[in-house]
Amino acid sequence: MFRNYLKTAFRSLKRNKSYTFINVAGLAVGITTCLLLFLVIQYENSFDNFHADKNRIYRITTHFNTPDGINYSRGACFPAGKQLPLDYPQLEQVASIFSAQGNQLTVLNENSHQPQAKFKEDGLFFVEPQFFDIFNFPFIAGNPKTALSVANTVVLTQRTAEKYFGDWRKAMGHLIRYQDNKVCKITGILENPPVNSDFPLQVAISFKTLSEDSSHDWISVHGGLNTYVKLPPGMSAEKFAGSLIGFGDRHIPRDYAKKQGFTLQPLSTIHFDNRFGNYNYTTFSKELITALSLIGLFLVIIACINFVNLATAQAVDRAKEVGVRKVLGSRKLQLIAQFLSESFIVSLAAVGIALAIAYMVLPFVNNLLETKISFHIDMAILVFLTIMTGMVSLLSGLYPALVLSGFNPITALKSKFTYRTTGGISLRRGLVIFQFTLAQALIIGTLIVVSQMNYFKTAEMGFDKEAIVNIPIPNDSISLTKMKSLKTELLQQPDIRDVSFSTFTISDNSHWGSDFTYDNSGKVAGFDADLKWADADVFKTYGLQMVAGRTYQPSDTIKEFVVNETMVKKLGIRNPDQVIGKKISFWDGQLKGEIVGVVKDFNGTTLAKPIAAVVMSTWKDQYQTMAVKLQTGRTKHTLAVIEKLWNNTYPEYVYQYQFLDEKIAGFYKQGNQLAELYKIFAGIAIFISCLGLYGLVSFMATQRKKEIGIRKVLGASVANIISLFSREFTLLICISFIMAAPLAYYFMHVWLENFTFRISIGAGIFILTIVVSVSIAWITVGYRALRAAMANPVKSLRAE
Repeated sequence: MFRNYLKTAFRSLKRNKSYTFINVAGLAVGITTCLLLFLVIQYENSFDNFHADKNRIYRITTHFNTPDGINYSRGACFPAGKQLPLDYPQLEQVASIFSAQGNQLTVLNENSHQPQAKFKEDGLFFVEPQFFDIFNFPFIAGNPKTALSVANTVVLTQRTAEKYFGDWRKAMGHLIRYQDNKVCKITGILENPPVNSDFPLQVAISFKTLSEDSSHDWISVHGGLNTYVKLPPGMSAEKFAGSLIGFGDRHIPRDYAKKQGFTLQPLSTIHFDNRFGNYNYTTFSKELITALSLIGLFLVIIACINFVNLATAQAVDRAKEVGVRKVLGSRKLQLIAQFLSESFIVSLAAVGIALAIAYMVLPFVNNLLETKISFHIDMAILVFLTIMTGMVSLLSGLYPALVLSGFNPITALKSKFTYRTTGGISLRRGLVIFQFTLAQALIIGTLIVVSQMNYFKTAEMGFDKEAIVNIPIPNDSISLTKMKSLKTELLQQPDIRDVSFSTFTISDNSHWGSDFTYDNSGKVAGFDADLKWADADVFKTYGLQMVAGRTYQPSDTIKEFVVNETMVKKLGIRNPDQVIGKKISFWDGQLKGEIVGVVKDFNGTTLAKPIAAVVMSTWKDQYQTMAVKLQTGRTKHTLAVIEKLWNNTYPEYVYQYQFLDEKIAGFYKQGNQLAELYKIFAGIAIFISCLGLYGLVSFMATQRKKEIGIRKVLGASVANIISLFSREFTLLICISFIMAAPLAYYFMHVWLENFTFRISIGAGIFILTIVVSVSIAWITVGYRALRAAMANPVKSLRAE
């Protein structure tokens, strides 16, 4: 019986080729999008799932109570990692890891121990040996228990060992120098870590190698220092998290215990919680996963609506077929099975085509999102495709099957059905409205996201970011003495305007925050300052503007301070001139000086965040970045000159550079990726909707062929005929817009609230959406309506 259903279904679909093509094409595009989104979501949800005890692993983080709310840091203070196993001996393991990402490693010759090769290593960390008891990073050489148990030992991944030595088997026992002062022996080789990990671990140096001068400092928190605990089986994470309040009260000095404390973060949330972040500097929020899931589902529903609309509209042509089958004894359930089998074949064909398209398009998705998703049919994908096939078959086929199987055979055989009476024209109108509501909501959302990203690109940040090159500089004492000579040589070049040294770039993801006292009050201010150590030329290099006082004088140590306008406002002072001459002090008076100027506010990080209260001063020992302002026009030549002078000054170090505007653009990388995705989604939604619209208009034109012929004979123009078809669909699209606009406005307004600096949602976005939607619909409907209007009426009326 089932074989007969399939055979009949194939014949029916073959007979209605255009109907079949529209349905298969729409469903294939929708399922392809849904499948690719499933792969992306599956990939993002898989991060660090490969660790055997992942549900018992937690990170110790820090929260700060501020007047503006609670702030979070993924980091901890240095002594916490040592004290935790003493206060909580029941913990199975405690381990710390400290980021040294971007620092230099030098491979030394096996015999002469002279430099052989230099590398800037982005996967460099100082690691405690028990880290490998918590996380599953298997060793393929060396003993995990002892490899990092003493200072000056290092473990490489297989990939890194091959990069350094050609063959990882030759790496064991070799010497590597960290920066310019710590020589480490290779004592182990790790298996290459999976790509779906938030630990970009490539080189692990023994934690004991780290020069630790903060072993008793419970106040300072370093974002690069992460401490992890593994709870024993049966231990309540909630109870342990609650006990961390007491842990903080016992060890953090009383004046600070009210302002900061420890928080327990599950490993499973690290990839998604942007309050804390991770070593990859990217998070993929659960809200984003929900949004992408809904978009994928909506696109499939839009494609299913095409099937329903076309099937019910086409029912008039199949009424006699149903009547004959019923007269010959077919039961209603048999007819439902027959029509569902057609839906199943269409869905199966669409899934097959979707698989092929997804396989071809996945490299583009990987390139766009910078992911490493591989395409292989596993159980998860098989289950997903099975559910998708069944869901699409039922969503698209059940209602038309019920409508067609419910025809009265006598009425059907007397040809008393029309396209207006079969399946309810009001239903088809409702479904078209629903389709275009989703499509127009996506268009509005896409326009807002793109506008916000464009705003980020063009907004003034309070400093000059054009033609500035940022170059990391060595931070050891010997290298710091060479800075002045390098600066002098650079400034002698005609194509270099200015040079400045600082800890971080003027706008950076890295920050140095600290509490302080103002005007000898003896009381700590109610907010932290964002410390920016930079030489006196920083103002000229970046074009920073003063609003009061002057810039500080050149110096190698801290003597004078410049603050920004936000600092003045947060101190409750209206006139910037009133802070000039006031004293400011850090770390119980260890660092202190006089405020000599107020700089105009500038954005020291992404525009998504508010401007911090900034304090600037000189401190040569902390400089890690050199900024070079170039004359425009000969950039390539100037970069070559800078590299040559750098290599002459620092021959032991790797030369790297990045333009400041490229660094700032990197702040919004994920947002730009999403903007591109939403453009694609909106285009697909419109494409599928218009595909269905074209199918409906084509069917209507066929059904109303005689009516059009009569109208033309009676004097109707081509424009009148086109208007006949376009009027109704234009009304439906306008109704859709009325529904889509407030929905899109609400959700996008909530999204924009995540950004301190943001666009306002103006009427232009909505006007553009309705104009684009109606224009595309007119083109779709107009093309088919024009063909119908241009047809010879004699041919359509000669049967009468």
